[in-house]
Amino acid sequence: MTWDWQFFLQDDGSGRTYLEWMLDAWRWTLAVAGSSWLVAMGVGAVVGTLRTLPGRPVVTALANAWVELFRNIPLLVQIFLWYFVVPKIFPAFQQVPGFVLVVFALGFFTSARIAEQFRAGIQALPKGQRYAAMAMGFTTAQSYRYVILPMAFRIILPPLTSESMNLLKNSSVAFAVSIAELTMYAMQVQEETSRGIEVYLAVTGLYALSAFAVNRVFALIEKKMRVPGFIVSGGTGGH
Repeated sequence: MTWDWQFFLQDDGSGRTYLEWMLDAWRWTLAVAGSSWLVAMGVGAVVGTLRTLPGRPVVTALANAWVELFRNIPLLVQIFLWYFVVPKIFPAFQQVPGFVLVVFALGFFTSARIAEQFRAGIQALPKGQRYAAMAMGFTTAQSYRYVILPMAFRIILPPLTSESMNLLKNSSVAFAVSIAELTMYAMQVQEETSRGIEVYLAVTGLYALSAFAVNRVFALIEKKMRVPGFIVSGGTGGH
């Protein structure tokens, strides 16, 4: 078996090299993952917060339904639903680019998992945090904005790091609807050149590098946002 890494410098038939093609695919992977993360964080934070609102049983039930719906349907099925079914039911979506539909699918799928993390983070806070906010005259919205959510976000940073890395890896399913990301690139180049070992090793390296970068960014955020002396203990202790 002979490895030939120089084939990446060869023309792919369209005036660019296989290396340039791979870098373009990497950019698509990062674009899908980054856009989906923004959707997931925005929706997940709202849904997770709504699941903990006191005295709002209808709102809480709807938020719970969102989580159960999107986390119990396989991601690939959700991709196909958004890409093939939704445009048939709602013709307006026929004009929406496939990239956007994939972002919705991946973002909503991940939002259900992030919502669960926000819920757990909020409920892990000592009850004294909420009582202190109420004693200061804060409304429910102000309590969440200035006291509860900032502390809960710090608590969930470790699992949020893992979920963000998972989202990056899950972006590979976009190949199923012809988004030109890394996995599709690897499959097409392997078929064209029969250089599967080199291609898949290179693509694996880019996924690993991207995931490591996500991990380091969140580690830095966690370090910067750490509250000295704050300890969560059974939801009743801490300061």
